[in-house]
Amino acid sequence: MIRRRVSVLGSTGSVGCSTLELMAAAETAGTGAFEVEALTGGANIARLAEQARRWRPKIAVTADPARLDELRAALRDTEVEAAAGPNAVVEAATRPADWIMASIVGAAGLRSTWAAAGAGATLALANKESLVCCGPQLLERVRQSGGRLIPVDSEHSAIFQVFPHQAPEQAAKVVLTASGGPFRASSMADMASVTPERAVAHPNWSMGAKISVDSATLANKGLETIEAAYLFGLSPAQIDVVVHPESIIHSMVEYIDGSTLAQLGPPDMKTPIACALAWPDRLAWPAPRLDLAALGRLTFEAPDLERFPALRLAREALAAGEAMTTVFNAANEVAALAFLDRRLGFLNIAAVVADTLDRATASGMGSRLNDACDAALAVDAEARSLAQGIVERFAKAA
Repeated sequence: MIRRRVSVLGSTGSVGCSTLELMAAAETAGTGAFEVEALTGGANIARLAEQARRWRPKIAVTADPARLDELRAALRDTEVEAAAGPNAVVEAATRPADWIMASIVGAAGLRSTWAAAGAGATLALANKESLVCCGPQLLERVRQSGGRLIPVDSEHSAIFQVFPHQAPEQAAKVVLTASGGPFRASSMADMASVTPERAVAHPNWSMGAKISVDSATLANKGLETIEAAYLFGLSPAQIDVVVHPESIIHSMVEYIDGSTLAQLGPPDMKTPIACALAWPDRLAWPAPRLDLAALGRLTFEAPDLERFPALRLAREALAAGEAMTTVFNAANEVAALAFLDRRLGFLNIAAVVADTLDRATASGMGSRLNDACDAALAVDAEARSLAQGIVERFAKAA
């Protein structure tokens, strides 16, 4: 039986909810037993309170300080402590736990993930922006604390499961798979009129709106390329991306002897979460099973960098250095959210990112990043301001 003392940062989001659902299924099946130390969420107080009543954590935190009274009222007949605000989220990340899920979306999750990285726990990382913004420093912080980082993205979980950790020189390269998103076969003319509703309708995965937009632009593969470089100590030349519409092979590792190992499974985020939750063991839960005969065929194609330039831009940012990967992430987040708010066209998401990278490079922004979390956040804030100005110019021109 798997026993864990758990904190979930971002418990009301897609990955956080899946984590708690998986824990509940494991407890029902008698394969897991969990004590919850802390739950943190955003504005969905009803869901956070419901989760807190089910799991009875020591503390439940909303990131919105204006919602503290609402959360307290929702938990008034329980012994769960209520807290609110960004500092309370960071404090929750440092509470005693042996397993911490970091699933707060975007750069907003960086401070709490950084705090959790120093807790000496197993850090299950679903907040890719933390790695993209200060990956080498985050990994070193985990190592110095005596903890361990296990990636939860399906692609990096797949690589993690088949990577030669004890002899990394045996890996020649890794291959990240991409579904291609909902516009894999669309023309540029069609994509010019894409609405947020169409962009978030992912063909295979159930994800949040911003992550779904990243999948539609292939920016997520760009972010994942950066993550893979930092996580596994690889050069950009050792990371390939291939479009695999069925989303059955989640990623591959090619070895120096020509062997390629892949991790396969139906597209369900609970599988990589279960891997992280039980590692180095395996957690039995009612997982969907793979039926290759029923699938019949698996297909692959090269990504189209003309229609989906975000992947190329991410590679260029990775080659330029860590500060530029922070700029890429910030600009992409600003542009994707502007698209969801209907202030920016779909094709202009990548255009905003490209312009922001160019301007950041010209200003020498990258030269000012050092090895501190605060420095990464400073570059992030500067890049966001730059990107916001570019978004406004596009909006005025529309």
